[in-house]
Amino acid sequence: MRRLLQPLWVLFALIFLIEAWLWDHLEPIVARVVALLPLRAIKAWVADRIQHLSPAWTLVVFVIPAVLLFPLKIAGLWLLAHHYWFGAMAVVVFAKLLGVGVAAFIFDVTKPKLLQMGWFRRVYEFVLMIRAHASELVAPIRERAKAMLAWLRTGSSSRWLRMVQRLRHRAQSMR
Repeated sequence: MRRLLQPLWVLFALIFLIEAWLWDHLEPIVARVVALLPLRAIKAWVADRIQHLSPAWTLVVFVIPAVLLFPLKIAGLWLLAHHYWFGAMAVVVFAKLLGVGVAAFIFDVTKPKLLQMGWFRRVYEFVLMIRAHASELVAPIRERAKAMLAWLRTGSSSRWLRMVQRLRHRAQSMR
């Protein structure tokens, strides 16, 4: 049973790590974009208001971006259901990137208050533990992929073509 579930756990780990990667890489970008906006007084006012909120109300502020982006995700699903594949992908990817970026920015502002809540701190530490475990689970696959890419780069294009032909023959023999 464990052998059967291993690919599923690797898939979950990959999805989790992609989310973590987006979080890590979009937060600085969103911070730069927000810094460029000529709304310093409004940004300072929002940061000040968050500092005066209780941890529970800070959690509400943290959840607001997800609630606001939900209709956009529903629109993406509607487009998908009506076979507008590229439009659906564009909307879902835009919503995902915007949601992760804004959530990362909001979390950066609200993190001290949120971590004052014991249950939130435990969930946060649990997520960090899962992230470390997911990295360990995916590390051998990542190393094999890097080695294969390095092997393909150093070799000639004929090596790449032979590998593709072998994969095609395997796929055809399975039919």
